[in-house]
Amino acid sequence: MIVADTNIISYLLLPTPHSKSVDAAYKLDSEWVAPLLWKSEFRNVLALYLRKKIINLEKALLLQETAESIMTQSEFDVSSSQVLALINESNCSSYDCEFVALSQYLNIPLVTQDKRILKEFPSTAITVAEFLSSYASKP
Repeated sequence: MIVADTNIISYLLLPTPHSKSVDAAYKLDSEWVAPLLWKSEFRNVLALYLRKKIINLEKALLLQETAESIMTQSEFDVSSSQVLALINESNCSSYDCEFVALSQYLNIPLVTQDKRILKEFPSTAITVAEFLSSYASKP
């Protein structure tokens, strides 16, 4: 089980340079969790794709439905006090700190490509490549 940030969820469903490695990670471990916030952030990603005319509304609706089906029963509310404490000790946004808080609460890795999160929380956050490497090194 991993905490997947919204970008990781997006890379799974939208074609990006990270999509191949994220797909491999999902095949290794498809039990992804996220704070409730992921859904609004994912809608924001779809809004960007819509406005740039990369996808149409029908495709956006399908992608949202697919993402929600993947994350069904995998959404968590996070502690505001924990999020604020993380904000206080870092330069990350409150949104990013929600993912970190969930990762720390569940004691599982946060998989992200976000450089700031990786820098600010090196004991919590790992890249997709690090996640794949950890699986490769398991007996």
